[in-house]
Amino acid sequence: MIVALVHNVVLFGTFAILWFLALFCLLPVGLGAARDPDSGAPLSPQLGRKALIATGIAIVLWVVFYALIAFKVLDL
Repeated sequence: MIVALVHNVVLFGTFAILWFLALFCLLPVGLGAARDPDSGAPLSPQLGRKALIATGIAIVLWVVFYALIAFKVLDL
């Protein structure tokens, strides 16, 4: 029972870490030169699009991580 809980927590935590890592790597991509003159913030940061791309990247990396666990390359 406790092993299954730890297994699920590790898998969810790994996905969350991979998602945030992918998102933070994507944040500076494609900002362009158009900035708000008052705050200096980009006019079109496209955060929703970047979050979707980060989700796709995190899913692919997580599936690889899960496959490594399933084939006993990594042991939890």
